[in-house]
Amino acid sequence: MTTTELYVAPQGNDQNPGTGTSPFATLERARDALRELKAQDGLPPGGVTVWLQGGIYHRTESFSLSEEDSGTAEAPIVYRGCPGEEPRLVGGVEITDFQPVTDPEVLKRLREHVHGQVLQADLTAQGITDLGELRPRGYTRPTVPSALEVFFNGQPMRLARWPGHHYTWTTGLPGDSDIRIIGQGEDGFLYHDDILKEWGPVEDLWVYGYWVYDWADGHEKVTSFDPETGHIQTEPPYAIYGYRTGMRFEFYNLLEELNLPGEYYVDRKRGRLYFLPPGEITPGSVWVSLLEQPLLKLEGVSHVTFRELTLECARGNGVEISEGEQVTLAGCTLRNLGDWGVRVEGGQGHAVQSCELHDLGEGAISLSGGDLQTLTPSAHRADNNHIHHLGRWCKCYTEAVFMSGVGQQVTHNFIHDLPHIALRLTGAEHVMEFNETRDVCLDTGDAGSFYLGRNWAEQGNVVRFNFFHHTAGLNWGTNVVYLDDYAAGVLVYGNIIFRGQRGLFINGGRDHHIVNNIFIMCNEGAVRINTRPLPSDHPTYEDMRQKMEKVGAFGPPYTDRYPDLLKIKQHYEANESIPTEGHVVARNVVIDSDFLRTGTPNLLEALAAQDNVVGVSLEDIVEGCCTLRADSPAWPPGWEPIPFDQIGLYADEYRPANSLPRRTCFS
Repeated sequence: MTTTELYVAPQGNDQNPGTGTSPFATLERARDALRELKAQDGLPPGGVTVWLQGGIYHRTESFSLSEEDSGTAEAPIVYRGCPGEEPRLVGGVEITDFQPVTDPEVLKRLREHVHGQVLQADLTAQGITDLGELRPRGYTRPTVPSALEVFFNGQPMRLARWPGHHYTWTTGLPGDSDIRIIGQGEDGFLYHDDILKEWGPVEDLWVYGYWVYDWADGHEKVTSFDPETGHIQTEPPYAIYGYRTGMRFEFYNLLEELNLPGEYYVDRKRGRLYFLPPGEITPGSVWVSLLEQPLLKLEGVSHVTFRELTLECARGNGVEISEGEQVTLAGCTLRNLGDWGVRVEGGQGHAVQSCELHDLGEGAISLSGGDLQTLTPSAHRADNNHIHHLGRWCKCYTEAVFMSGVGQQVTHNFIHDLPHIALRLTGAEHVMEFNETRDVCLDTGDAGSFYLGRNWAEQGNVVRFNFFHHTAGLNWGTNVVYLDDYAAGVLVYGNIIFRGQRGLFINGGRDHHIVNNIFIMCNEGAVRINTRPLPSDHPTYEDMRQKMEKVGAFGPPYTDRYPDLLKIKQHYEANESIPTEGHVVARNVVIDSDFLRTGTPNLLEALAAQDNVVGVSLEDIVEGCCTLRADSPAWPPGWEPIPFDQIGLYADEYRPANSLPRRTCFS
């Protein structure tokens, strides 16, 4: 048997031989045929391609591969969409047979102006009994599957909520309305508004909000509310920090507030969906998510590629990869998922290449792997991906790309329209370069396009040749590049930071090198530094010592590569405060921004600033619209040109040149 190609089609049959004219029906049958091939003759030189013809592949469970389903470097296995077709792995079903609401009890609960517009569908009659459940989720809480969601013409709809378009604000705490006071979670909070009197008894009411800080969100189930006193109590586990007066939140899962196009409500007791569609319902326009497991689950798999597939309409993650090596997702679309797009744990050299990831319940790509004891990299890659509109359910710390472990590579991604951080890391020796971010931190404050913090051992990370622009932020706002809470040893080189509140913030820490960057129109300063030391009696002092000891960072190989760690070790041995020192800010160009701001003393001891150029105009360095002048006299001595034309997405076999977005100009 010398098969090099197998075929799968939604209209196929698993009794077929798996040829182009007689395809299999399921991915599992193709997988099993590959197992048979390997057992009989082994994989042929050059490997095997499994072609997926266009159409919908309904997934009621994960498509799972294990180590026995691996290819080899010489004979890889590729699951691939047929050219010009769109195979879709779908974890949900279409909903049909919508009818106007006629039940008097339901109409009584709906606003009068939407009578005749809200439609209902009997989910039970259509075979749907697993409606999922709403669960506590958000900052510091584990990722859990979403409840059943509704999608209309490929767009996610919203559970009915109040207020409809914006947040409202907590008005007090039981016994105190001082905004400086943080109340205990078990005491709940106060909300004074006559809207509470319009709802009557409501089952399964939830609230979502930023209860104390603009970077910590949470979904809480309401156990009781008093329309007269405005006292609202929630179910444990309570919001991690408790509650505070004047913080943003919303009520949701309310039939009474189903009054805006695109909203829906699920009556779990009666198995009914109520929906106010934003347009005409046509065949194939309304889908609901059912599958809680990942659409693809790969454990110990090596040398397998999935390319040009669409994964969508599921409650959990799109793809989970653990261990193995050289698994690649290429040219795929991951959308309308309840949790993350792709999560990689362990292994070597996995890649997410030239994919589209959008409209996800949490983050897009999580890369974890490598050995923190030996500083051995896993070298996972996220390259040339277009990532946008994340955090539908959890807005905080659900990044476009999260890196942990050692040696992840995040390159050439275009990231936009996010509620919080675009790129975040823990661990060491990661590289982030040639990425473009815009319109991030849209719903949060005290955040940034890039973030790390609170671990001396997170050494050798590189942020290079990125274009961070139009970074938003609420209240305290944003630090576009945020080196927080005593972070150490980051190289920030050759980046363009345009239109942000604070271009870069060094919040304590040691040995950052901020070199060869351009800061443009940062209205609260290009570089801000807090020179605070870490006192020996501060809780973080011992926490950071334990993090160092856990990975052996007080000895080789850490101290061989990063000698400053020996100084930190000496401070710990003497039980003395650890100063902020060793920062270098050099050869940066600052336009329409203050250069350096600090609210703390000892700046000269903490930072060496040299050869920075301040006060030049944008016209001094830019020609035309989007080109940096190579011959500008404004460049400081030793300046290395920034390869601006190489930043962001690029054309490859998965991403045609005519699909690339137009480059943002300096305006």
